[in-house]
Amino acid sequence: MKDNIEVMVADGSHEKYVDTILETISEAAKVRGTGIAKRTHEYVANKMREAKAVIALDGDKFAGFSYIETWQDKKYVTTSGLIVHPDYRGRGLAKRIKDMTFTLARTRWPHAKIFSLTSGAAVMAMNTQLGYKPVTFADLTQDEAFWKGCEGCVNVDILHRTNRKYCICTGMLYDPEEYLPAKLSEDVLKRIKELDNK
Repeated sequence: MKDNIEVMVADGSHEKYVDTILETISEAAKVRGTGIAKRTHEYVANKMREAKAVIALDGDKFAGFSYIETWQDKKYVTTSGLIVHPDYRGRGLAKRIKDMTFTLARTRWPHAKIFSLTSGAAVMAMNTQLGYKPVTFADLTQDEAFWKGCEGCVNVDILHRTNRKYCICTGMLYDPEEYLPAKLSEDVLKRIKELDNK
C-alpha cells in the first residue's frame, strides 16, 4: 500500500486542524499516563503562521504534528508536541515528522542548540539517531518562559521538588558545535564576523 501522507511545514491554512491536534496530544498523554505541556489553540495556530510547525496530512485528514520554539535570544530551540494520530501509528510517520522538524530548526537557526524533553523511548531513539545526547536539565535553556510550559504537566510536582534538576522526562540536546571537525578560536570567529559585515 502506497503511503500518501504528506509531511510539510505548516502555515495559516492548517489552523483548522489545531483543535484536533490538541485533543490528540491530550488523549495520548492520558493513555501513557505521562505529562504534557498544555498549549492553547492560539499558541499552536501562531506556530503554524510563524513557520514553526510541521504537520502531516493524509489528503485533508490530520495524521501528525510537531512544533519548534526558540529560547534565550535563539540560542536554544525546542522541538515539541510530537504526535501521530492513532490511525497512523506504526508507519514511521513520527520519524518523518521529527526529521522535518529538526531540519526546519537547523535551517532557521543553524547555530542554536536544539533540545527536547521526552518520556517516550521512541522519541529518545529518534533524537539519538539525529545526534542528540542525554543531558541534565542544567544544560537546557534556563528561560523561565520555557519551564512555565511544564506547569500543566501531571508530574510538575517532581520538577518543583527537585528544584528543576530532573523530572520524569529526559532532557536531550543537539549541540551543532560538537559536530564541527575543529574548533575555531574566539579571535578567528570575531575576525570572520567583521569580514562578513563589511
